[in-house]
Amino acid sequence: MTQTPNVRWGVLGTAKIAREKVIPAMQRSAFAEVTAIASRMRERAESTAANLGIAKAYGTYRELLDDADIDAVYISLPNHLHVPWAVKCLEAGKHVLCEKPVGLSPAEAEELLLAAGKYPGLKVMEAFMYRFHPQWRQAKQWVTEGAIGDLKVIQSVFSYYNADPANIRNQVEAGGGGLMDIGCYCVSLSRLIFGAEPVRVLGMQEHDPMMGTDRVTSGILDFGTGSSHFTCSTQLMYYQRVNIMGTTGRIEIEVPFNPLPDKAVKVWLHRQSGTEERVFSDINQFTIQADEFSRAILDGTPAPFPLDDAVKNMRVIAQVVKSAAAGAWV
Repeated sequence: MTQTPNVRWGVLGTAKIAREKVIPAMQRSAFAEVTAIASRMRERAESTAANLGIAKAYGTYRELLDDADIDAVYISLPNHLHVPWAVKCLEAGKHVLCEKPVGLSPAEAEELLLAAGKYPGLKVMEAFMYRFHPQWRQAKQWVTEGAIGDLKVIQSVFSYYNADPANIRNQVEAGGGGLMDIGCYCVSLSRLIFGAEPVRVLGMQEHDPMMGTDRVTSGILDFGTGSSHFTCSTQLMYYQRVNIMGTTGRIEIEVPFNPLPDKAVKVWLHRQSGTEERVFSDINQFTIQADEFSRAILDGTPAPFPLDDAVKNMRVIAQVVKSAAAGAWV
Protein backbone atom coordinates (compact mmCIF):
# COMPACT_ATOMS: atom_id res chain seq x y z
CA MET A 1 0.00 0.00 0.00
CA THR A 2 1.18 3.52 -0.76
CA GLN A 3 1.89 5.50 2.34
CA THR A 4 -0.26 8.62 2.71
CA PRO A 5 0.19 11.62 5.01
CA ASN A 6 -2.38 10.06 7.35
CA VAL A 7 -3.08 6.45 8.22
CA ARG A 8 -6.34 5.43 6.54
CA TRP A 9 -8.49 3.62 9.06
CA GLY A 10 -11.39 1.23 8.71
CA VAL A 11 -13.64 0.31 11.64
CA LEU A 12 -15.13 -3.13 12.22
CA GLY A 13 -18.37 -2.82 14.16
CA THR A 14 -20.67 0.00 15.20
CA ALA A 15 -20.45 -0.42 18.96
CA LYS A 16 -21.33 2.52 21.18
CA ILE A 17 -17.69 3.04 22.17
CA ALA A 18 -16.76 3.29 18.48
CA ARG A 19 -19.60 5.65 17.56
CA GLU A 20 -19.42 7.95 20.55
CA LYS A 21 -15.81 7.78 21.71
CA VAL A 22 -13.19 6.30 19.43
CA ILE A 23 -14.22 7.40 15.95
CA PRO A 24 -14.86 11.06 16.85
CA ALA A 25 -11.53 11.08 18.69
CA MET A 26 -9.69 9.52 15.75
CA GLN A 27 -11.21 12.13 13.46
CA ARG A 28 -9.41 14.75 15.53
CA SER A 29 -6.07 12.96 15.19
CA ALA A 30 -3.30 14.66 13.27
CA PHE A 31 -2.21 11.33 11.78
CA ALA A 32 -5.40 9.32 11.26
CA GLU A 33 -8.28 9.43 8.80
CA VAL A 34 -11.35 7.23 9.29
CA THR A 35 -12.35 6.28 5.76
CA ALA A 36 -14.67 3.27 6.17
CA ILE A 37 -16.89 1.41 8.62
CA ALA A 38 -18.44 -2.05 8.41
CA SER A 39 -21.35 -3.76 10.11
CA ARG A 40 -23.15 -7.03 9.48
CA MET A 41 -26.20 -4.82 9.02
CA ARG A 42 -25.49 -2.55 6.07
CA GLU A 43 -28.14 -0.05 7.15
CA ARG A 44 -26.40 0.38 10.48
CA ALA A 45 -23.04 0.94 8.80
CA GLU A 46 -24.58 3.46 6.41
CA SER A 47 -26.37 5.42 9.13
CA THR A 48 -23.24 5.51 11.29
CA ALA A 49 -21.14 6.62 8.34
CA ALA A 50 -23.64 9.37 7.51
CA ASN A 51 -23.78 10.60 11.11
CA LEU A 52 -19.99 10.68 11.48
CA GLY A 53 -19.01 11.79 7.99
CA ILE A 54 -17.27 8.55 7.00
CA ALA A 55 -16.91 8.07 3.25
CA LYS A 56 -17.51 4.32 2.91
CA ALA A 57 -19.94 1.93 4.55
CA TYR A 58 -19.79 -1.84 4.12
CA GLY A 59 -22.35 -4.53 4.92
CA THR A 60 -19.74 -7.18 5.71
CA TYR A 61 -16.41 -7.12 7.51
CA ARG A 62 -14.76 -8.90 4.59
CA GLU A 63 -15.61 -6.07 2.20
CA LEU A 64 -13.77 -3.64 4.42
CA LEU A 65 -10.71 -5.90 4.65
CA ASP A 66 -10.67 -6.20 0.86
CA ASP A 67 -10.48 -2.40 0.49
CA ALA A 68 -6.92 -1.70 -0.67
CA ASP A 69 -7.22 1.95 0.44
CA ILE A 70 -7.36 1.01 4.11
CA ASP A 71 -4.07 0.81 6.03
CA ALA A 72 -5.28 -0.08 9.54
CA VAL A 73 -8.37 -1.43 11.25
CA TYR A 74 -9.90 -0.58 14.61
CA ILE A 75 -11.86 -3.56 15.99
CA SER A 76 -14.83 -2.61 18.19
CA LEU A 77 -16.52 -6.02 18.03
CA PRO A 78 -17.66 -8.12 21.03
CA ASN A 79 -14.85 -9.84 22.92
CA HIS A 80 -15.31 -13.29 21.36
CA LEU A 81 -14.73 -11.83 17.89
CA HIS A 82 -11.53 -9.93 18.68
CA VAL A 83 -8.94 -12.57 17.88
CA PRO A 84 -10.64 -14.16 14.85
CA TRP A 85 -11.03 -10.81 13.10
CA ALA A 86 -7.67 -9.46 14.21
CA VAL A 87 -6.05 -12.46 12.52
CA LYS A 88 -8.13 -11.83 9.38
CA CYS A 89 -7.00 -8.19 9.39
CA LEU A 90 -3.37 -9.26 9.49
CA GLU A 91 -3.93 -11.72 6.68
CA ALA A 92 -5.41 -8.83 4.67
CA GLY A 93 -2.31 -6.72 5.28
CA LYS A 94 -3.83 -4.31 7.81
CA HIS A 95 -2.43 -2.96 11.06
CA VAL A 96 -4.73 -3.65 14.01
CA LEU A 97 -5.93 -1.69 17.02
CA CYS A 98 -8.17 -4.08 18.96
CA GLU A 99 -10.51 -3.25 21.82
CA LYS A 100 -9.79 -4.71 25.23
CA PRO A 101 -9.63 -7.40 26.38
CA VAL A 102 -7.74 -8.73 23.39
CA GLY A 103 -9.36 -12.18 23.63
CA LEU A 104 -11.29 -14.61 25.78
CA SER A 105 -8.31 -16.49 27.16
CA PRO A 106 -4.51 -16.58 27.29
CA ALA A 107 -4.60 -19.23 24.54
CA GLU A 108 -6.53 -16.89 22.25
CA ALA A 109 -4.16 -14.02 22.99
CA GLU A 110 -1.19 -16.27 22.25
CA GLU A 111 -2.84 -17.31 18.99
CA LEU A 112 -2.95 -13.67 17.94
CA LEU A 113 0.66 -13.13 19.05
CA LEU A 114 1.73 -16.09 16.93
CA ALA A 115 -0.20 -14.79 13.94
CA ALA A 116 1.29 -11.31 14.35
CA GLY A 117 4.76 -12.83 14.29
CA LYS A 118 4.12 -13.91 10.70
CA TYR A 119 3.65 -10.28 9.66
CA PRO A 120 6.56 -8.33 11.16
CA GLY A 121 5.69 -5.26 9.09
CA LEU A 122 2.25 -4.96 10.68
CA LYS A 123 1.48 -3.58 14.13
CA VAL A 124 -1.09 -4.95 16.57
CA MET A 125 -2.01 -3.29 19.85
CA GLU A 126 -4.66 -3.71 22.52
CA ALA A 127 -6.68 -0.49 22.93
CA PHE A 128 -6.16 0.28 26.61
CA MET A 129 -6.64 3.98 26.01
CA TYR A 130 -6.26 5.00 29.67
CA ARG A 131 -2.49 4.45 29.45
CA PHE A 132 -2.17 7.39 27.05
CA HIS A 133 -3.74 9.96 29.34
CA PRO A 134 -1.12 12.27 30.87
CA GLN A 135 -2.58 11.68 34.35
CA TRP A 136 -1.31 8.10 34.19
CA ARG A 137 2.05 9.17 32.80
CA GLN A 138 2.31 11.61 35.69
CA ALA A 139 1.42 8.88 38.20
CA LYS A 140 3.99 6.51 36.71
CA GLN A 141 6.63 9.25 36.76
CA TRP A 142 5.96 10.01 40.43
CA VAL A 143 6.31 6.34 41.34
CA THR A 144 9.49 5.94 39.28
CA GLU A 145 11.05 9.06 40.80
CA GLY A 146 10.32 7.82 44.32
CA ALA A 147 7.85 10.58 45.14
CA ILE A 148 5.83 8.17 47.31
CA GLY A 149 8.81 6.22 48.64
CA ASP A 150 8.62 2.47 48.08
CA LEU A 151 5.49 1.39 46.20
CA LYS A 152 3.51 -0.97 48.43
CA VAL A 153 -0.21 -1.01 47.64
CA ILE A 154 -2.54 -0.13 44.78
CA GLN A 155 -6.27 0.06 45.42
CA SER A 156 -8.66 0.36 42.47
CA VAL A 157 -12.42 0.28 42.07
CA PHE A 158 -14.42 0.35 38.83
CA SER A 159 -18.17 -0.25 38.78
CA TYR A 160 -21.44 0.51 37.03
CA TYR A 161 -24.96 -0.94 37.04
CA ASN A 162 -26.25 -2.83 34.00
CA ALA A 163 -28.48 -5.89 34.54
CA ASP A 164 -29.88 -6.02 31.00
CA PRO A 165 -29.54 -9.62 29.71
CA ALA A 166 -29.68 -8.37 26.11
CA ASN A 167 -26.57 -6.26 26.61
CA ILE A 168 -23.46 -7.89 25.14
CA ARG A 169 -21.58 -7.20 28.38
CA ASN A 170 -23.92 -9.59 30.17
CA GLN A 171 -23.58 -12.52 27.78
CA VAL A 172 -21.16 -15.23 28.88
CA GLU A 173 -20.63 -16.67 25.41
CA ALA A 174 -19.50 -13.26 24.13
CA GLY A 175 -16.96 -12.80 26.93
CA GLY A 176 -19.15 -10.65 29.13
CA GLY A 177 -18.90 -10.03 32.85
CA GLY A 178 -17.24 -7.50 35.13
CA LEU A 179 -13.70 -8.88 35.07
CA MET A 180 -13.45 -8.98 31.28
CA ASP A 181 -15.20 -5.66 30.71
CA ILE A 182 -13.71 -3.40 33.37
CA GLY A 183 -11.65 -5.54 35.75
CA CYS A 184 -9.12 -5.87 32.95
CA TYR A 185 -8.27 -2.20 33.55
CA CYS A 186 -7.50 -2.90 37.21
CA VAL A 187 -5.19 -5.76 36.23
CA SER A 188 -3.51 -3.68 33.52
CA LEU A 189 -2.86 -0.62 35.69
CA SER A 190 -1.42 -2.81 38.45
CA ARG A 191 1.11 -4.34 36.08
CA LEU A 192 1.84 -0.92 34.55
CA ILE A 193 2.57 0.81 37.85
CA PHE A 194 4.50 -2.05 39.45
CA GLY A 195 6.32 -2.65 36.16
CA ALA A 196 6.18 -6.38 36.81
CA GLU A 197 3.98 -9.47 36.77
CA PRO A 198 2.28 -10.77 39.93
CA VAL A 199 3.82 -13.85 41.50
CA ARG A 200 0.44 -15.11 42.77
CA VAL A 201 -3.18 -13.97 42.75
CA LEU A 202 -6.31 -14.40 44.86
CA GLY A 203 -9.74 -13.94 43.34
CA MET A 204 -13.34 -13.88 44.53
CA GLN A 205 -16.38 -13.72 42.24
CA GLU A 206 -20.13 -13.40 42.60
CA HIS A 207 -22.11 -14.48 39.53
CA ASP A 208 -25.52 -13.35 38.36
CA PRO A 209 -27.84 -16.34 38.90
CA MET A 210 -29.70 -15.77 35.63
CA MET A 211 -27.03 -14.53 33.21
CA GLY A 212 -24.06 -16.43 34.63
CA THR A 213 -21.67 -13.51 34.28
CA ASP A 214 -19.52 -12.30 37.16
CA ARG A 215 -21.29 -9.26 38.55
CA VAL A 216 -18.73 -8.61 41.29
CA THR A 217 -15.08 -9.64 41.12
CA SER A 218 -12.42 -8.77 43.67
CA GLY A 219 -8.78 -9.70 43.47
CA ILE A 220 -5.42 -9.39 45.16
CA LEU A 221 -2.32 -9.42 42.97
CA ASP A 222 0.88 -10.14 44.89
CA PHE A 223 3.92 -8.58 43.22
CA GLY A 224 6.36 -9.68 45.90
CA THR A 225 7.38 -6.15 46.88
CA GLY A 226 3.78 -5.02 47.21
CA SER A 227 0.23 -5.82 46.22
CA SER A 228 -2.73 -4.55 44.23
CA HIS A 229 -6.30 -4.90 45.53
CA PHE A 230 -9.23 -4.31 43.19
CA THR A 231 -12.99 -4.65 42.89
CA CYS A 232 -14.98 -4.39 39.69
CA SER A 233 -18.71 -4.79 39.21
CA THR A 234 -21.46 -4.58 36.61
CA GLN A 235 -24.14 -4.37 39.30
CA LEU A 236 -22.99 -1.73 41.76
CA MET A 237 -23.42 2.03 41.79
CA TYR A 238 -21.18 3.74 39.22
CA TYR A 239 -17.80 4.61 40.69
CA GLN A 240 -14.12 4.63 39.82
CA ARG A 241 -11.02 5.59 41.77
CA VAL A 242 -7.38 4.56 42.11
CA ASN A 243 -5.02 5.05 45.04
CA ILE A 244 -1.32 4.23 44.68
CA MET A 245 0.28 4.01 48.10
CA GLY A 246 3.91 4.08 49.14
CA THR A 247 5.93 4.34 52.32
CA THR A 248 6.04 8.14 52.25
CA GLY A 249 3.20 9.21 49.98
CA ARG A 250 0.00 8.42 48.11
CA ILE A 251 -1.20 9.16 44.57
CA GLU A 252 -4.95 9.51 44.08
CA ILE A 253 -6.50 9.51 40.60
CA GLU A 254 -9.97 11.04 40.53
CA VAL A 255 -11.32 9.61 37.24
CA PRO A 256 -8.76 6.98 36.27
CA PHE A 257 -10.37 5.15 33.36
CA ASN A 258 -12.76 7.19 31.25
CA PRO A 259 -12.33 10.90 31.96
CA LEU A 260 -14.47 13.08 29.70
CA PRO A 261 -12.36 15.23 27.35
CA ASP A 262 -14.43 18.34 28.07
CA LYS A 263 -14.10 18.06 31.86
CA ALA A 264 -10.98 18.69 33.91
CA VAL A 265 -9.66 15.77 35.97
CA LYS A 266 -7.38 15.86 38.96
CA VAL A 267 -4.50 13.78 40.27
CA TRP A 268 -3.15 14.32 43.76
CA LEU A 269 0.22 13.52 45.29
CA HIS A 270 -0.34 13.38 49.05
CA ARG A 271 2.67 13.58 51.36
CA GLN A 272 3.23 14.65 54.94
CA SER A 273 4.59 17.95 53.65
CA GLY A 274 1.33 18.65 51.84
CA THR A 275 -0.67 17.81 48.74
CA GLU A 276 0.36 18.55 45.18
CA GLU A 277 -2.52 18.73 42.70
CA ARG A 278 -2.27 18.33 38.94
CA VAL A 279 -5.25 19.29 36.77
CA PHE A 280 -5.64 17.97 33.24
CA SER A 281 -8.23 19.52 30.92
CA ASP A 282 -9.16 19.40 27.23
CA ILE A 283 -7.50 16.01 26.83
CA ASN A 284 -8.90 13.11 24.81
CA GLN A 285 -7.06 9.89 25.58
CA PHE A 286 -8.58 8.21 22.53
CA THR A 287 -7.10 10.89 20.27
CA ILE A 288 -3.68 10.49 21.86
CA GLN A 289 -3.93 6.72 21.35
CA ALA A 290 -4.79 7.25 17.68
CA ASP A 291 -1.96 9.75 17.27
CA GLU A 292 0.71 7.53 18.80
CA PHE A 293 -0.35 4.29 17.13
CA SER A 294 -0.71 6.01 13.74
CA ARG A 295 2.70 7.66 14.11
CA ALA A 296 4.22 4.26 14.82
CA ILE A 297 2.72 2.99 11.57
CA LEU A 298 3.91 6.00 9.57
CA ASP A 299 7.39 6.05 11.11
CA GLY A 300 7.92 2.30 11.14
CA THR A 301 8.57 2.31 14.89
CA PRO A 302 7.24 -0.20 17.45
CA ALA A 303 3.67 0.11 18.67
CA PRO A 304 3.43 2.13 21.92
CA PHE A 305 2.60 -1.07 23.82
CA PRO A 306 3.64 -4.52 22.55
CA LEU A 307 1.11 -7.27 21.92
CA ASP A 308 2.95 -9.42 24.44
CA ASP A 309 1.60 -7.08 27.13
CA ALA A 310 -1.95 -8.07 26.16
CA VAL A 311 -1.04 -11.75 26.46
CA LYS A 312 0.37 -11.19 29.95
CA ASN A 313 -2.75 -9.30 31.01
CA MET A 314 -4.96 -12.17 29.85
CA ARG A 315 -2.86 -14.63 31.85
CA VAL A 316 -3.45 -12.68 35.06
CA ILE A 317 -7.18 -12.40 34.36
CA ALA A 318 -7.36 -16.16 33.84
CA GLN A 319 -5.53 -16.75 37.13
CA VAL A 320 -8.00 -14.55 39.00
CA VAL A 321 -10.85 -16.68 37.62
CA LYS A 322 -9.00 -19.88 38.50
CA SER A 323 -8.35 -18.68 42.04
CA ALA A 324 -11.98 -17.68 42.54
CA ALA A 325 -13.14 -21.13 41.42
CA ALA A 326 -10.63 -22.87 43.69
CA GLY A 327 -11.06 -20.55 46.65
CA ALA A 328 -7.30 -20.33 47.06
CA TRP A 329 -4.20 -18.45 45.95
CA VAL A 330 -2.81 -19.48 42.59
